Amino acid sequence: MEVLQQPYPEFLTLPAPMKNNWLPGIVVLVLLCCAFGKQPSLRLFEIKGYAQGTTYSIVYYAPDSLVSQQQTDSLLQRFDKSVSLYLPQSLICRFNRSQKGIRVDDVFRVLVSRALQISHATGGLVDPTVKPLVDAWGFGVFKSDHEPGKEEVKNLLRQVGANKIRLEGDFLYKTVPGVQLDLNGIAQGYSVDLLADLLERHHIHDYLIELGGELRIKGHKPGNEPFRVGIEGISGDDLDPAPMRQVIEPGDGAITTSGNYRKHHEAGGKQVSHLMDPLTGYPVQNEMISVTVYARDAITADGYDNGFMAMGLQRSLAFLAKRKDMGAYMVYRRPDGRIADTVSTFFKGYQHKTE
Repeated sequence: MEVLQQPYPEFLTLPAPMKNNWLPGIVVLVLLCCAFGKQPSLRLFEIKGYAQGTTYSIVYYAPDSLVSQQQTDSLLQRFDKSVSLYLPQSLICRFNRSQKGIRVDDVFRVLVSRALQISHATGGLVDPTVKPLVDAWGFGVFKSDHEPGKEEVKNLLRQVGANKIRLEGDFLYKTVPGVQLDLNGIAQGYSVDLLADLLERHHIHDYLIELGGELRIKGHKPGNEPFRVGIEGISGDDLDPAPMRQVIEPGDGAITTSGNYRKHHEAGGKQVSHLMDPLTGYPVQNEMISVTVYARDAITADGYDNGFMAMGLQRSLAFLAKRKDMGAYMVYRRPDGRIADTVSTFFKGYQHKTE
């Protein structure tokens, strides 16, 4: 992330969302065109760091420096000790190696509980037990050296399913020894929420938090100027980013993005997406290219964005039509191969037209 060296930044350019170090099809730009003067007591503070294989940035306005990088780094390190698949002694790795389950902490418990709720709401298209499939298709911590065949996929599906885990208090049970969790599709969003909670506990109520492209926004800049988020779309027949086509003023809430073409590999002469369909055992293949989701908190937005990718365009729009707390901007490929985009009704309410 690069900030212009001026007395106050004219704008802040955020990296494209990087779940598991991949760059989806929408680059999110956060515009910080500041209107200072009416609130001289508020100062701009920035914290930048590295976590979860990517970068994070916090911009907040307060009379003094109330939260330090040491505090944010410490929070994110504790988070990793709970649910990072890259730390062998993390709770999630211990659970995955266990036969019957383990006792978990609050972070793990909240993530599993929400993942199970979202799994139910999406008809199983979001599933925290998808790790065996992710590994088999070459997108896990340890890369597979071959593409799984039909029989292997069939066997792997016996270890996949939200009904194969059970959370009772602080103990997470597995009913099949081979069940393994991968919470990467929701964990990054929750870490952003925890950073927001940290700021709120220190009475900071005007901020923008970004971690790997996942955003959480609260309040305003000095002068009652809202935070604005620019979304670069994709146009034409290729997948190169187009000039910014939407500028939204989301108000208090979260924005996350999922996509299927930056992180992939080729197998059998075709591109294989990193997004798995837990019901079939195969990578998701439909018209969807990317989805940007707005919700009140980042755990919700992050938890659903992969689900909308798996649902496809029409099912996602029908699902969102029944929700008043969530919206999405979707980029997809038409039957003729051309790339198009659309937004759900709730997301449209947050549009701010550019000149």
